Amino acid sequence: MRNYLKYILIIFILVLTACKNDGKNKKVSVIEETSIDLQMIQAYNKGIKNLELGDAIAAAKNFNEAEILFPQSKWAPRASLMSAYSYYSQEYFANAIGELERFLVTYPGHERVSYAYYLLGICYYDQIVDEKRDLKVIEDAKKNFEKVIKDYPKSDFALDSEYKLELIEEILASKEMYLARYYIEREKWIPAINRYKKVLENYERTIFIEEALHRLVELHYKIGMIDESKKYASLLGYNYQSSKWYQESYKIFNKNYNKKIKVKKRKKKFITLEKIKSLLK
Repeated sequence: MRNYLKYILIIFILVLTACKNDGKNKKVSVIEETSIDLQMIQAYNKGIKNLELGDAIAAAKNFNEAEILFPQSKWAPRASLMSAYSYYSQEYFANAIGELERFLVTYPGHERVSYAYYLLGICYYDQIVDEKRDLKVIEDAKKNFEKVIKDYPKSDFALDSEYKLELIEEILASKEMYLARYYIEREKWIPAINRYKKVLENYERTIFIEEALHRLVELHYKIGMIDESKKYASLLGYNYQSSKWYQESYKIFNKNYNKKIKVKKRKKKFITLEKIKSLLK
């Protein structure tokens, strides 16, 4: 009987000790979590301070540190986005794009995904300098703005994405117009026609649509395709009767019309690009 009680007592002591140790471990765990939480907030606040001071690199590192310290926290995705914004604010576009792409992979269901796509579009958009050379960044900007408009139409960024997409279409249309003029100067009529048709098919909302229609009237008349020429003239007259380009097209069917096609040479930068940059200031 004594031995039995002895064993019971030993088991009781072991259980009690285990409970005490478990309590201590819980306390240590809470302290550690609290400490990590504080470190994360401190790192985040350091990032904000460095961002305000204009030190984008230091700010981005602080935000990355905050994200790593507490990856399961609601602050982690915010810190990731702030890291991307820090790079963007000082025009470190490649770094910003890398951070944003990582955010979209790591937090695909986050409520700020629309902002990530929008900022991606802006990162590419702000790199457009010459519409004849920067086709890749133009297309990447277009793709991300279209994503915002299509998948997040009620977001805070949809309206500005639509506005910037319109400007991008102006840029792309101006590139097609430039190429068409290039072919006309070299009397390559068919390639020029194809470029103007591309403006009609893809960029009908742009400021170039009226001139493109007129040039199609002019070029088809030039190569003897009179019915095609009249078709485009009718289209131009129906939609843009008060346009100066319709008046020019009307002259083509006059007996005294000179078939020589003239296109004004433009300065290195097109009106569209200059207009866009002025709107961004």
